Amino acid sequence: MNAPDRSAEDLRQEVAPLVHEAYWEKRLNCALISLTLLGRLFDVPVEAPVLAAAGGLNGAGRFQAQCGLVEGPMMFLGLLGARHGLNHKAVGKWCYRYADSFQQRFGSLNCRVLRGGPFSPQDKPYACEGLTVDSICHAYAVVQTLLREHAQNA
Repeated sequence: MNAPDRSAEDLRQEVAPLVHEAYWEKRLNCALISLTLLGRLFDVPVEAPVLAAAGGLNGAGRFQAQCGLVEGPMMFLGLLGARHGLNHKAVGKWCYRYADSFQQRFGSLNCRVLRGGPFSPQDKPYACEGLTVDSICHAYAVVQTLLREHAQNA
């Protein structure tokens, strides 16, 4: 469940092609990509019902409210927290810290703001590819911090 420490550059080199494949070949949304890649990076299985639940979380079902790059990692934090025996309140604190750090790093939690405008029929599946790579690398670092703190307090 604890992922090995990776340099920022090594992590980016690992994540970028996986994000590209997920958008271009698998046509997954941002929430699914972040959820599944965090699961892979931290060796936490993400079961089919969880994936089904995340299917509409790309900007709140394309409503462009909360970004799927926030929603996917927070779902992952719930899975990871459960594996570490955390209750809902503790998982909520992890999610709060992630959301706060995301907003500080990227300036918003809102899909429309992060994308710089509304969805359009002309959008390509890679419209948020760079942001997705950046946010997964950010989430990885946040999760590493949360796990280290949890281990120290256990």
